[in-house]
Amino acid sequence: MATCIIANGALSMGKKVSLFFTFWGLNILRRPKAVQTQKNLIERAFEYMMPRGTKKLKLSKMNMLGLGTEMIKGIMKKHNVEPLDKLLAAIRDGGGRLVACRMSMDLMGIRKEELIDGVEDGGVATYLADAEKGNINLFI
Repeated sequence: MATCIIANGALSMGKKVSLFFTFWGLNILRRPKAVQTQKNLIERAFEYMMPRGTKKLKLSKMNMLGLGTEMIKGIMKKHNVEPLDKLLAAIRDGGGRLVACRMSMDLMGIRKEELIDGVEDGGVATYLADAEKGNINLFI
């Protein structure tokens, strides 16, 4: 959430934005509905264990069986903060880059077609090259 708010703020200031998603962060980029793909047993297990998309994410250890997540969503709505899926779309629509870690995708059995539209795939070198070009780098 914080990353998307900061990224949208940077875009509104005319800055270039590139977000690199790795390991569990890839779940944010997954399409809400399953996509038919060819996977082995381990990859299928990962697919079923991991949340699919922004609406299925939990609020860290403060989840409290879902109550914490619903509470923060209510507070966000009260304060006119867009939900995560809209913040992510605003980044993409505002010219920000969403980059999925290719190595993490391979390890976790996530296929490119399972990700939301507009996501690029790249490796650590992609992240490091973007970080080197930028004058601000946040690793959250």
